[in-house]
Amino acid sequence: MPDGHSQISQDVLARYAVDAAAEVRGVHTKQRRGAKLTGSEVEVHVVVDYGANIPTVAAEVQRRVSDYLAQMADARPDAIHVVVDDVQR
Repeated sequence: MPDGHSQISQDVLARYAVDAAAEVRGVHTKQRRGAKLTGSEVEVHVVVDYGANIPTVAAEVQRRVSDYLAQMADARPDAIHVVVDDVQR
C-alpha cells in the first residue's frame, strides 16, 4: 500500500523553474532557454531584456524559483544558478 508520498520528476521540477523565471520582469519570455537539476542544485538559463539590471534580475529569478519550487513541490534546492545566455532587444 502506498505510504502517501509521491515523487516529482526532475523534468517537471525543471519546467517549474523555467515557469517561475519567466515571471520575473526583465526576463525575455519569448526565448525561455530551460533549466536542469543536478542533485539539489538548479541551473536556470534565461535571456534578459536589454537595459535590465542583470544582477537584480538574477537575484529575483533565484528568489522566484526557490519560492515556486517550495510552493508547488515542497522542494528546496541548495543552490539556484542563473545563467544569462543572451541579452534581447
